[in-house]
Amino acid sequence: MTQVAGLLARCRFPPSGTPVTCAWSGGADSTALVVLARAAGCAVSAVHVDHGLRPDSGADAQHVTRLADTLGVPLQVVELHLDDGPNLEDRARTARHRVLPADALLGHTADDQAETVLLQLLRGAGPNGLGAMAEDHRRPLLALRRSETRAVCAARGLDALADPTNADRRFRRNRVRAEVLPLLADIFQRDPVPMLTRAAGHQREVVGLLDQLSDTVDATDSRALRHEHPALARHALRRWLRQETDASHAVGTATVDRVMDVVAHRSRSTELGDGWRVCRTDGRLRVERSQPVEL
Repeated sequence: MTQVAGLLARCRFPPSGTPVTCAWSGGADSTALVVLARAAGCAVSAVHVDHGLRPDSGADAQHVTRLADTLGVPLQVVELHLDDGPNLEDRARTARHRVLPADALLGHTADDQAETVLLQLLRGAGPNGLGAMAEDHRRPLLALRRSETRAVCAARGLDALADPTNADRRFRRNRVRAEVLPLLADIFQRDPVPMLTRAAGHQREVVGLLDQLSDTVDATDSRALRHEHPALARHALRRWLRQETDASHAVGTATVDRVMDVVAHRSRSTELGDGWRVCRTDGRLRVERSQPVEL
């Protein structure tokens, strides 16, 4: 109990008695999320999403059901049917978020945050992407480490699942976790996770300031954008593009560079990817579909 109390002081759970729904994969992070949410006094229910990607994935749902019975937590199991193939991580995440409640709590930790910073950096993300995951009410464990979530499960005698998908080296996040972060630790002789999460926090501060400054910038007015500081113009464009395309990821630097060429009248239009493009007519920018959307 002393251990749990110490961890709760670093978590961001809502006040005691608040109803919350936890996304529960059955792994150590999400299992600790449920345990700590109950310890915080929240009225906890949970949702387990079976993506149907492995023949034995139904056994995971059964295991989580047993854990839920042990903890006395109401559980809903949702079955999806995804096909293996390109962009599996993104497709699985999108499908999962569609069936989870919009305010569902997620078991992301500081280790997930560090991985996200590196992935966003190599995707060419700007300050928004490098800020990684927001420290909001949906991610109450973001200050904890994976070693601590495992310790919570061990202390409660809960057998958390080890998803074999997390060891699949086809996925970049898994390689960052298993290869890149340990290599950085070896090179610098220190744990890189605190440094990366701290850098993400600084980037979120920068983004907060740029958000305030860009509130008065019309991102569709190419003439006005040309007279703004380039950093502010780029930020206003990122916000506008993400809103117009409903993008799940921060808009990459290369994409913004191409749009800035349209702003500077070096080109009339540019492709954004995912079936979108930006065009300029009479000094005004607009986002439109460049090809039919596959339903």
